[in-house]
Amino acid sequence: MRFQRNRYRMSKRITLLACLLGCLTSCQSEKDSGGQEVTLTNTSSVNLVEKAISIKRGELTGAPDGELYPLVLSQRGDTIPAQLDDLDGDNKWDELFFVKDLPANGEETVHLKWIDTPVNFEKRTSVRFGVRSSVEGKVQPATSDTFYAHELPGVMGYQPYQTDGPSWENDKVGFRHYLDGRNSKDVFGKKVSYMSPDSVGINQEGVTEDNYHVMEAWGRDILSVGNSVGIGGIALMIGDTLARLGVTQADSLNNVDSTFFQILSEGPARSVINYQYHNWKPLNRNYEVEETTSIWPGMYAYKNSARFSHLQGDETLLIGLVNSETQQPLTEIATDDKYVILLTHDKQSYNKEWWLGLALILPKEAYRGYMKAPETGSLSKSYLAKLKVEKDKPVEYYAVAGWELSDEGFRNPAYFQEYVRSLAKKLSAEVKITVEE
Repeated sequence: MRFQRNRYRMSKRITLLACLLGCLTSCQSEKDSGGQEVTLTNTSSVNLVEKAISIKRGELTGAPDGELYPLVLSQRGDTIPAQLDDLDGDNKWDELFFVKDLPANGEETVHLKWIDTPVNFEKRTSVRFGVRSSVEGKVQPATSDTFYAHELPGVMGYQPYQTDGPSWENDKVGFRHYLDGRNSKDVFGKKVSYMSPDSVGINQEGVTEDNYHVMEAWGRDILSVGNSVGIGGIALMIGDTLARLGVTQADSLNNVDSTFFQILSEGPARSVINYQYHNWKPLNRNYEVEETTSIWPGMYAYKNSARFSHLQGDETLLIGLVNSETQQPLTEIATDDKYVILLTHDKQSYNKEWWLGLALILPKEAYRGYMKAPETGSLSKSYLAKLKVEKDKPVEYYAVAGWELSDEGFRNPAYFQEYVRSLAKKLSAEVKITVEE
């Protein structure tokens, strides 16, 4: 029997949704008829489509106290799906978040009001996480869980997690994280814009099952990860030695004492998840590691942030880009002053069946080149981006996956490369936010 854990400890989160356009007059009452004007100025020469807009609570001096919800209206009076997110778990929202189209070198003013009643928008992001507590147990949805070093599936005799760990998606693509000690990141290719079913990874008896390597209407798992850390997974190089965060399927004891996972936010405009790795012990050292992953609509990518404590100064952060199904060389692209792109394109899905482009968009100021992992071993068959890492300073980057059945243009390597270049330009574009007092 598996040890009982704080499985259903709710992450202290608030996901607060605005209202459907069609329900505005029937379901809402405005707390403040005046509201606030927020001017968004695109300072770049790039047309921004679904640009992520995040406004800190401290910038919204007119935000009232109490349990109220944001209503964001465009200049034309259209409702913009928006949410309030509590990202530090103190039961108070920290950020107002939405996505917005903005013309090159242009601006738009949106109107922010506060309402009493939230109504769900169309779901354009999602997190799926399910857990079973024993070999006889059925999978139950959860918002958090702690995974301990001795609980590897090969030791326990069963897989505790639906899809081996959390999966997250938007209207373009899905990803999953192997929370079962491996800590790799995989790709769910999507053929549809709606969210894939909550039942993915569970059989009719309610037990975890690998049923996502077959094609369904929504798509399927498409990437062979093996002993790499997948697309966007993390590791360290300590001196000249590779150190995997976690273990492989062949191991019997994790090198991380405990891993705490929680869903911080799941909303129409953004989903955010968090991992805390306690007492990671490679090479007789001891690290604390935190990852925060987020996704919003409109991009074939997710954002990741990695932060390390107890660094000794001889460490290099490694970001993985699996190469187990390609013999094509890696392409390195310097885009601007902010990002560097590492990119591959090949029939590098399972059994080399489909064209798949993979890329990392990395911060130029931290980038220190790349290396190729060994062909065998606990961290293998991968390109590894090398980045400068400092104690308790987060490193942020993006992981991209373009599958030909999501967009047939991704069959063409030039098309995928141009997509990633354009995405990097959009991500680096700065939007000036001015809140009317």
